[in-house]
Amino acid sequence: MNKALALLLLMGVFISCTKEPSQLSVASPSGTNSIDFGLSEDGTPYYLVHHGNETVIDSSSMGFDFQHQKPLKTGLSIVSSTENLVNETWEMPWGEQKEVVNHYNELVVTLEESEAPNRQFNIYFRVYDDGVGFRYEFLPQEGVDSIIIMDENTEFQLTEDYTTWWIPGDWDIYEHLYNTTKVSEIDALSKRNNTDLAASYIPENAVNTPVTMRGENGLHLSFHEANLTDYSGMTLKVDTEFWLLTSELVGSDRSGYKVKRELPFKTPWRSIQIADKASELIESKLIVNLNEPNKLGDISWFEPKKYVGIWWEMHVGKSTWDYAGSQDMNTFTQDLKPTGKHGATTENTKRYIDFAAKNNIKGVLVEGWNTGWEHWIGVEDREGVFDFVTPYPDYDLDELNRYAKEKGVEIIMHHETSAAPRTYEQQLDTAFQLMKKYDMSSVKTGYVGKIIPKGEYHHGQWMVNHYRKVLETAAGYKVAINAHEPIKPTGIRRTYPNAIAREGLRGQEFNAWSADGGNPPEHLPIVAFTRMLAGPIDFTPGVFDIEIPNKEDNRVSTTLAQQLALYVVIYSPVQMACDLPENYENQPAFQFIRDVGVDWDETHVLNGEVGDYVTIARKERKTGNWFVGGITDENAREVSINFDFLDDGVEYEAAIYKDAEGAHYENNPTAISIEEINISKGSALTVQLAEGGGFAISLIKKK
Repeated sequence: MNKALALLLLMGVFISCTKEPSQLSVASPSGTNSIDFGLSEDGTPYYLVHHGNETVIDSSSMGFDFQHQKPLKTGLSIVSSTENLVNETWEMPWGEQKEVVNHYNELVVTLEESEAPNRQFNIYFRVYDDGVGFRYEFLPQEGVDSIIIMDENTEFQLTEDYTTWWIPGDWDIYEHLYNTTKVSEIDALSKRNNTDLAASYIPENAVNTPVTMRGENGLHLSFHEANLTDYSGMTLKVDTEFWLLTSELVGSDRSGYKVKRELPFKTPWRSIQIADKASELIESKLIVNLNEPNKLGDISWFEPKKYVGIWWEMHVGKSTWDYAGSQDMNTFTQDLKPTGKHGATTENTKRYIDFAAKNNIKGVLVEGWNTGWEHWIGVEDREGVFDFVTPYPDYDLDELNRYAKEKGVEIIMHHETSAAPRTYEQQLDTAFQLMKKYDMSSVKTGYVGKIIPKGEYHHGQWMVNHYRKVLETAAGYKVAINAHEPIKPTGIRRTYPNAIAREGLRGQEFNAWSADGGNPPEHLPIVAFTRMLAGPIDFTPGVFDIEIPNKEDNRVSTTLAQQLALYVVIYSPVQMACDLPENYENQPAFQFIRDVGVDWDETHVLNGEVGDYVTIARKERKTGNWFVGGITDENAREVSINFDFLDDGVEYEAAIYKDAEGAHYENNPTAISIEEINISKGSALTVQLAEGGGFAISLIKKK
């Protein structure tokens, strides 16, 4: 029986004793997208998603398995339904654009079991012109105060064998290279045993979200989740034969279940972005719109900024995080001798502060400043290894903060937890009090390694709650969090705008030491349409010493022009100029990093295809200046830009940084051409991108 015939038969048979119609529908404000909801003959809830006249998600069932309760998936009837229309505009305190339109139609369906104990729950459907979201609400039950979820069985029945850009459903890390295959060819289990990853657990053939797909007719879908709160992260289990995705929650070997919650509660939203062309995926604000409004109020104490720091020099082997060494790095002996290679010294930090102050850069990140770095690599029990207030002897915290303030620069704190969150939680207040003493407003956190206690994973409910506790505690001290080795971003930055950025992908550092030689040229043209759909990325662009001379097996697989373009293409309100200060000296191209903004009034995606290329234009808040960035994969290409997005009646001085003739990411990566012209609305420009190349344009208003 084919799918279409099966669907017609299914839709023709419903429970006859419901109080409501057995099929309900809701469409987006313009009618572009719609959802049908119904119950099958045995009372199983299902839904379908349509885009125009096309069914993009075929009949897909919904249900849950519990501990100590029977499953909630059949024998249900519709008790009631309500519809709501919402059309509001809210303001991002920082972000890709200042104003966000939140316009959707909502359908809320109440379901009840036909037999005892007659449990009830709600399903919320929100339908936007750029996608759909739905979530479950578990209602009070007599004599039951909490439930334990063993499995959530939300299905997404695809209608074709989409081309898919995916990483495996790893419970511990998102730092995998993206794969490009058909759904029928997804093989997540083959990605196990990656020696470059500090922690990795891939239990089955599943993918992590966001996962983006393209159909034969050019339709794009991206599956993710929004408002991940007190719940396990969702991977998507893949049935390659039937093109079926099913929610698979990250579990816990310690507890033996997926989620435990007190009643009543709502799950995260399951989201599907729907776009006729790839560029519309990046412009969509579905994920943030599915989150609750700002709970923190005024956060003017955090200012988006560019920063430099003591970080890349460790990855390229110039210095170390640890202050001292011993014959056995895993012992706790106090008889440690300074290595002479420690990066976070008072003298070296002042050098970075001076460089930042000289170049319109407002932040300096310092890693390796605090004690403990000698005792955590390869150690099973890392509880208590780090504290977050005690500097090494060669790092003068008082003097450096005095010096930074004098220069108009802020030191960005670094807290590496070594994946020992209980130790970190015990010190949160003390650590943030120290930050407030020195007027530090942001911290980069890290969770390298396997989570302690054993049996918990980075993306399970226990850790989701830890990341939220850190965020909420930090908000009380007016501290912003940039998390590395994080839980995935799910738009919570709308509710807690001190969640400024996070890693959650294979970052720049892999170029310096990974066994496979680094990130391939297609990596970032994929990231822009996958991971970046979830939220801001701390990718740390700006490598000028592309070939990394002291690392003969490693290099950066981009041109210099592409490194500049990343400041516009890969969004974050905190952008690092990651290379060593000496590598920027006497480099005309560094002017773009001095000039480029980090906080935007408007964003326009001018063109792009997943994994191939993308061009983005952004208008800076306060100044009204525009910046454009474009990147390509391993293929050279020509990109045409129409400047119709510029403001009327304004002339701009444009500096164009592009690949010079003969540039190539492999054998001539630093060949760059810089051209200055005047540009106004209606102007047009054609740019040649080299293999692995890019271009960056600053458009400064003429006075």
